[in-house]
Amino acid sequence: MQRSGPGRRRPRRLPCLRLPDARPPRTVDLLAVSHHPTLGHHPPDMTAGFPIAAERLKRARALVAGRALEIAVDLDPTLSSRYDEPGLRHLLRDLETYIDRLCRSIASGDPRWTREWADWVSPVYRRRRVPMADLITLSEGLRQAAASVLERGEREPLQLAVDDAIKVFHWYGRLAGDARKRNPILDFFYRGA
Repeated sequence: MQRSGPGRRRPRRLPCLRLPDARPPRTVDLLAVSHHPTLGHHPPDMTAGFPIAAERLKRARALVAGRALEIAVDLDPTLSSRYDEPGLRHLLRDLETYIDRLCRSIASGDPRWTREWADWVSPVYRRRRVPMADLITLSEGLRQAAASVLERGEREPLQLAVDDAIKVFHWYGRLAGDARKRNPILDFFYRGA
């Protein structure tokens, strides 16, 4: 240790041997991923996409959520038998929040709003023992229900946002502990019977 200043010690630097053709080590800047304004980045432009269409979808949020749940039940009729009335109300309430994030994605033209939401709520749904396949079915129902409110040219950000959310739900569905229906033979072996 070498002294630098009164009473301070600083560690001695050891010389490094580096070959002349070796590249300098790369560092990962974790803050470069974030788009937060306090880090020097500009805030997301909420007018880059279709803000009028997003506002129209936000105004029809309750109707679209109800229609999306109906479409999801049509796609998978076992939803109505597996969930009781409070469970379906929870899914309907969560669909309204999903639509809010979808409106942000449509207004900004950036699907990260729904991708982040899907990443945040997946552990909550796993704790509630809701299979990720049900969330994918709800997303498909939401895609069809929200498309009825949007015009043909305004549907591209909707498609991208729902696709990104479905990718997140697929990823969480692969993890152990998902509440999906299992193969009874494999389940018998895994229990160690």
